[in-house]
Amino acid sequence: MGSIIWRRGTPGRVCYSISKAAMHGMTRSLAHELGAKGIRVNSLVPGAIKTPKQAAMWESLNPEAEQRFMEQQALKVRLDGTHCARMAMFLASDESSGCTGQDFIVDAGLSIN
Repeated sequence: MGSIIWRRGTPGRVCYSISKAAMHGMTRSLAHELGAKGIRVNSLVPGAIKTPKQAAMWESLNPEAEQRFMEQQALKVRLDGTHCARMAMFLASDESSGCTGQDFIVDAGLSIN
């Protein structure tokens, strides 16, 4: 599991950003190391997924702050765990048999801004 946070340069999150950025390098290195054995290695990279922790955070903000956040996403939807679960199921299936060493971003387009 990765995170888009390192791509956004979020202040106050240096250690978390470093650890998540490292996941991307590890994904690529392991894909090279394990590919000859037929093992695929990919990372799932979520954006702002609505979890109980996220919901509590958004409740503490005013509606304008949430609106500004939503405006940063290309898709104007609040993501939840099912969005990541569907990507994980794809990656676990034979449908993704040609995918390795990749970061699969599920963030409604948040990281493209």
